[in-house]
Amino acid sequence: MLEDALSLLTRLDIRVTVAGRTDAGVHASGQVTHLDLPVEHPLATDPDELVRRLNRMLPGDVRVFAGRRVPAAFDARFGALRRHYVYRLSDAPWGVEPMIRHNTLGWPGRLDIEVLNASAEALLGEHDFAAFCKRRDGATTVRALERLHWTRVSEHVVHAEVSADAFCHSMVRSLIGALLAVGDGRRPVNWPGSLLQLRQRANDVAVAPAHGLSLVGVDYPADGELAARTTVTRRLRVAAD
Repeated sequence: MLEDALSLLTRLDIRVTVAGRTDAGVHASGQVTHLDLPVEHPLATDPDELVRRLNRMLPGDVRVFAGRRVPAAFDARFGALRRHYVYRLSDAPWGVEPMIRHNTLGWPGRLDIEVLNASAEALLGEHDFAAFCKRRDGATTVRALERLHWTRVSEHVVHAEVSADAFCHSMVRSLIGALLAVGDGRRPVNWPGSLLQLRQRANDVAVAPAHGLSLVGVDYPADGELAARTTVTRRLRVAAD
């Protein structure tokens, strides 16, 4: 959709690179993407005009908030320092309020926030998250999970904030699914952390529904550090013995 609009606007065959590839149904309010334009193209020197014209062509559920020229070393995917996600839930006895139903999962029982956070602590740090990932050939499942924190933002609405340098396929939704089994009392507090010993996907970990998850932000280093960051990110990480 974005590529089609950009190609029509620039009259070029445009391919974009995104910071994070989200599963179908996952929202993104903080997605970052980059594209290459010839330096002589009139829109290459006027990002604001590019954004203005692009938004007139996009459907109502897609918007580009801002654009800027970046150094040649910038890579939206491999240059990122970390990605930030939020998973939204409602444990109200009457279900999800209509105005937030498209980005909030309804949960049938009251969630214990203290228990959720106690369980999440064991998952922080660099680990092999194979138990929580759908493996892809040639892709590592070693990731550095920097934040996994649950907050009750109102009487019946709960947010899980998840940040890492990168995520493997279905990792965030699997972490949420495993922790929800703890938060409503079906599993013990130490169960999600114990799964880190596995080197293959845990079949008893439920993948939380996609619509509750949103990519809300991506961090990048200073311009002068972009090339070095890309080199580090492209290295294949393996689990320590």
